Amino acid sequence: MKAKEIRDLEDSELVKQIGVLRKEVFGLRFANATGELDNTAGVGRAKRELARALTVAHERELGTKRN
Repeated sequence: MKAKEIRDLEDSELVKQIGVLRKEVFGLRFANATGELDNTAGVGRAKRELARALTVAHERELGTKRN
């Protein structure tokens, strides 16, 4: 999901998305630690997507808006 798509989400949807992404990152990290994960690049992608969502949430808390 791109930053623009995340910015278009409502506040409640953004909170849900952050929760889903946190669970996904946890699951991928756990699978990687136990050796079950074949594609380790997914961990980095999931972390970046979570960071994007958290950045948008933080921007909203501060009341700033980026293009």
